[in-house]
Amino acid sequence: MSKGKYVKRTFPLAGLHCAGCAARVEKILNAQTGVVAASVNLAASTAAVEYDTMQTSPERLRQAVQEGGYDMLADSDDDTPDELERMNRERYRDLKRRAFWAVVLAIPVVVIGMFFMDMPYGGAIMALLSAPVVFWLGRGFFVNAWQQLRHRSATMDTLVALSTGIAYLFSLFNLVFPEFWLSRGVEPHVYFEAAAVIIAFILLGRTLEEKAKGDTTASLKKLIGLQPKNAIVVAADGTQTEIPISRIRVGDLLAVRPGEKIAVDGAVCEGDSYVDESMLSGEPLPVHKEPGTKVFAGTINQKGSFHFRAEKVGAATMLAQIIRMVQEAQGSKAPVQKLADKIAGIFVPAIIGIALLSFVLWLVFDPSGGLTHGILAAVTVLVIACPCALGLATPTAVMVGIGKGAEKGILIRDAVSLETAGKIDTVVMDKTGTLTEGKPVVTDIVWANGDDRAKAVFFSLEKLSEHPLADAVVHYFAGVPTLNVERFGSLTGKGIEGTVDGVRYFAGSRRLLDEQGIVVGKELNIEAQRLSAEAKSIVWFADSEQALAVAAIADRIKDSSVEAVRELQAAGIDVYMLTGDSRAVAGHIAEKAGIRHFEAEILPQDKAAFVKRLQTLGHKVAMAGDGINDSAALAQADLSIAMGGGSDIAMDVAQMTIISSDLRKIPEAIQLSKQTVRTIRQNLFWAFIYNLVGIPVAAGALYPVSGFLLNPMIAGAAMALSSVSVVANSLRLKYRR
Repeated sequence: MSKGKYVKRTFPLAGLHCAGCAARVEKILNAQTGVVAASVNLAASTAAVEYDTMQTSPERLRQAVQEGGYDMLADSDDDTPDELERMNRERYRDLKRRAFWAVVLAIPVVVIGMFFMDMPYGGAIMALLSAPVVFWLGRGFFVNAWQQLRHRSATMDTLVALSTGIAYLFSLFNLVFPEFWLSRGVEPHVYFEAAAVIIAFILLGRTLEEKAKGDTTASLKKLIGLQPKNAIVVAADGTQTEIPISRIRVGDLLAVRPGEKIAVDGAVCEGDSYVDESMLSGEPLPVHKEPGTKVFAGTINQKGSFHFRAEKVGAATMLAQIIRMVQEAQGSKAPVQKLADKIAGIFVPAIIGIALLSFVLWLVFDPSGGLTHGILAAVTVLVIACPCALGLATPTAVMVGIGKGAEKGILIRDAVSLETAGKIDTVVMDKTGTLTEGKPVVTDIVWANGDDRAKAVFFSLEKLSEHPLADAVVHYFAGVPTLNVERFGSLTGKGIEGTVDGVRYFAGSRRLLDEQGIVVGKELNIEAQRLSAEAKSIVWFADSEQALAVAAIADRIKDSSVEAVRELQAAGIDVYMLTGDSRAVAGHIAEKAGIRHFEAEILPQDKAAFVKRLQTLGHKVAMAGDGINDSAALAQADLSIAMGGGSDIAMDVAQMTIISSDLRKIPEAIQLSKQTVRTIRQNLFWAFIYNLVGIPVAAGALYPVSGFLLNPMIAGAAMALSSVSVVANSLRLKYRR
């Protein structure tokens, strides 16, 4: 057979709502002729497929996926992400609409079934109201069950479809032909409310899952949105033209104006400015750019303007690499398969087998009444095996756990996040904005001879400065009156100067004072050395003769950070600090916070790699951060924690968000996780114990011994009791400390 060209493409998928779906689509694609390898990313709803173009095509792959009950966009282009988002929005809206109407219609059915069963036409009303719930609003369960049956597999959808379908049809038969049972001395009962409530509950759960998944894909869209749409290219004759960034080529000369985003990675050729690179480095201070220094896509220019030469464009930029790393890290996680879904694969065929076996055994061992008792036993087995409690076990505990977390200022994304948090043995923290406040502030100011009469001059000078450290000084002196500054000037790389009431003043580096021949007193010099040893930035203030003050500026550690680190270490959890800052600053912060392990001067990809390295050593790693630069590491970690007040993207990627930015909430979240997971396991135990005890009884196991045969009505009550016990146990979580 002739071979075509091997290509690797990523195709958006539609209809994925669980890890089982992703595994099913992956299996279908890998089974196709010509496919070398296929990997499905559940978080991004995409399939990366490497295939031989001579043996298969995107259309054939799509057809195979559609036959499996899902869909794939074969013609992917620049508009594909928007198309996929539109499809997901429509699916979410559809699920929300179905869940709403299922609840609306199920409520009167339950009320009639519990309190007004003897009212005229009560059974008929219940049948009419529950029919659209089961067969219209819940039709997806039947369609999926049929698709799984065709592929010889079973999921929760199979169990839902079987139990609700049998319960409804059996109830309808009893309603229309009651004499069939009455003539045999059996009271006919209906179970319309059970069928309707099951569909309503499961639809509600699916709606919540779909919303969580939609929030995850939105974070990637925001990351992509950091890149500007257009850029200004400078021609050889100096003319400037605005073009889309897709047309930028390596070597192009680009102009950047104040306040604009930088389009691609490159190096400055002329001009100078300060650029906010916090989205990459996480550090709050803008970086000075001059000819020869590097600039990066997505970073924001401040007040100056410059020209730079494009060096990396498109997928090669650092921003594009961060986006790709987030996608890969999300996709590389083994999604936690819910215990209920795992058991359903064995549970469903087992229940069907038991129901059929009980029917056959009744026919064999009781030739006279075997048909009646056999049908009753088979239906009772299916009714008592109803997955209502299974469906409630996880969401009720999760809802209570998430609600309790929200009260404490901890936003938790889903059950997987809760389960993972309890297994964490290592917490990695970003420095800036997580351990520290995330903005430079004046921590100390020492005046020569304690004389601060010139503070208004210092304030007025710094108010005119464009240097990032000036903002800290201005904020510190807020409320001090502004004086008129004459002959103000900026001394590049050194500081500023200006005249107030005929006196010349300077603010800036020690080098500036030395060049001007300004005398520095011994006491001020000692203080400056002490503050500098604490890894703080130093700003000198002087008149034309002597130094008047020295100000120390630093990013201050949050009050809660030291206590949080101590609590985590006391719980046996290792704490690491990562930062793009210098080793001296990092060491000082780590020492003050009580952190024994830290890494300094690292880039975003280094953070993700560091997390991965810890994982390869067998650690369960939580990453706490607040910036876009942390998003790849957050996505790589087993548990990602975003600090409130940080970037939206960090919060979207994260599985937990600490609203207050108080690090003490992390040990609280881990404790809450352990409590919630314990509750989920208890719930699953109660959900299954009824089945394990009830199913043999429903099949007639006690009949030969005591003559007892479980009535389907009692089976329905037992099923309801299992649901009540699950909900009650979940509510206990709310009052635990």
